[in-house]
Amino acid sequence: MQAKTQLIAHDKEVYDLAFAAGVHVFASVGADGSVRMFDLRSLEHSTIIYESNDVKGGLPLPLIRLGWNNQDPNYLATFSMDSNKVIILDIRVPSIPAATLSGHSQCVNAISWAPHSSRHICTAGDDNQALIWDLSTMPRRVEDPILAYYAESEVNQLQWSKTQPDWVAICFDKKLQILRV
Repeated sequence: MQAKTQLIAHDKEVYDLAFAAGVHVFASVGADGSVRMFDLRSLEHSTIIYESNDVKGGLPLPLIRLGWNNQDPNYLATFSMDSNKVIILDIRVPSIPAATLSGHSQCVNAISWAPHSSRHICTAGDDNQALIWDLSTMPRRVEDPILAYYAESEVNQLQWSKTQPDWVAICFDKKLQILRV
């Protein structure tokens, strides 16, 4: 494997990246609190599509995870370090969140879009919860999750099965659980 090019776009560390399904686009998030989008056909520049409003000590909080919608490449999700909110972005309307999911009482640790639906996402966090959201009401406010699961301790990571969309895997403590949704 050989590097095609080295991209320098963020002002600080890069924490995550994700490719959009079926298009030539990927995005990254980092310690500078921004989401930057790249096109594989033109790697000379990037576009800042979102900058976090969450600040601590006068500096933007790092965005630590990024997930691209599997069915609709216009939407992606991200969250800030130590935040209990997930930001849903529509790349056609940069800078303004399409929705803010505020159902967690403690820090969010993971996000995973449904592989079979453009309007469902699962979030998990330190409040021991895995929450499934229906985003079909956007651009109106998304009030509450449609499903909630309470684990025995903080949920560190989750993954929605790409081949079996009725299943979500979560991990916490020393355990891995497979949930049927």
